[in-house]
Amino acid sequence: MSTDLTASPRIGTESHRYAEALLTSLTAGTGAGLPMPPEASDAPEHWLRPAVQALEMILRGEDALEPLGRAAQLDGRRTALFLCLALAVAGQGEQIHASWLGIAFGELSLNQPVTHGQRALWLAAARGAYGPAGKIFVLRRLDAVAIPAHTEPERWLSALTPHEPAMVVPPSLVDFPELAELPELAEPVEAAAQLAHLRGRCTEITSTRQNGSGRKPATPEGRSAEAEEKLLVALRHLIGAAEPETPPGPLIDHLLADLRPGSDLHLAGIALHVAAPIVRSAAETLVTTTQAEPPESVTMPILGHSVVLRPEGPDPESLAAAEERISVEGVPDRGRPWMGYALLVFGVAVLATAFATSATLPLAGLALALFAAGGYGLWHRRRRERADAEYVTAQLSELRELAEGAVWALHEYARENEKRVQDAAADLAELTRLLRRGPRAR
Repeated sequence: MSTDLTASPRIGTESHRYAEALLTSLTAGTGAGLPMPPEASDAPEHWLRPAVQALEMILRGEDALEPLGRAAQLDGRRTALFLCLALAVAGQGEQIHASWLGIAFGELSLNQPVTHGQRALWLAAARGAYGPAGKIFVLRRLDAVAIPAHTEPERWLSALTPHEPAMVVPPSLVDFPELAELPELAEPVEAAAQLAHLRGRCTEITSTRQNGSGRKPATPEGRSAEAEEKLLVALRHLIGAAEPETPPGPLIDHLLADLRPGSDLHLAGIALHVAAPIVRSAAETLVTTTQAEPPESVTMPILGHSVVLRPEGPDPESLAAAEERISVEGVPDRGRPWMGYALLVFGVAVLATAFATSATLPLAGLALALFAAGGYGLWHRRRRERADAEYVTAQLSELRELAEGAVWALHEYARENEKRVQDAAADLAELTRLLRRGPRAR
């Protein structure tokens, strides 16, 4: 027997009208006077009609055994799913029978997508629509799906802490960003920062007060309207009035989406419980990274020259090599001042000629000009050589000063590392406690 209310155009149109009237009544929470679905000549006993009758009787507090039995015989799973979702929308989720959730929810698998109905029940249970028992039920179904503890931990960490900075500069290396970029120094710092961020995110998730009431629970950040809309979309799809905008997604994708900042914290609490072994394993890896001992030596570029730094000071050989390169590169090869010498020699020749000819005065003036030009050239050359020497001296002094400062920064980094290791151990202990506690039933 067909279970598609949109099997014919007439039925589809009537179903659309009916669906809107039904959902309006459920959302209003009147509890009575629900509209009846259209009857089709080719499907006079569709599961939805007795299911709606059963729902109306349940909301009035009457015994709905007879219509419930008829609907279950026609389509037990859709009947159970309809009643679970409709009662959640009406704020009467705790009136569901204990077996309905199991029938409606079915089984989860890593190899099969999560249906829209399963996701809607998951959301409603997480928000307390079915009381503590409903949340425990969903947790058990999710726990039954064995997710390996080492399943792509980077994806789970990225979901929980997606906006990690590209580089974390510790206070000791603020004046030496080149040191902070070295992997052997950067990785422990970044691991400690990510672990602290991870602990903060898990604290935020697990500190959310869960409301176990069957009435529509309040959600932080005003997300109740969005959650209710998801339930209504699932109901529209169930009764054939509309198709969801997105296809069913894999279980892992739903869990990762629930863990991201800005997601519903009720869902995040359940997702964190499921991912707890993976998160704990990733956190332990971060702690191991923070425990790496500072290297015995690092090679740092100083003024464009590589210098090996050790705890006892800069490596003499690498420092001497850097000083030699600075001395060589700081004094450009200008050659001999032949032009100045040539002008002086030419001036002497002109002066000698002046005394041997009748044009003494003009030639003497020319000789004087040549002497002045040659002398100025030699003086300017000497001035540039003195400036080169002063530049090299300043560069050598700066090189030694920076090298010594970098060594002291490494000492301070080592002291900070001891505190980082202690803080990381405390973060892991607190994180383990939060994960072990899990989401609250209420």
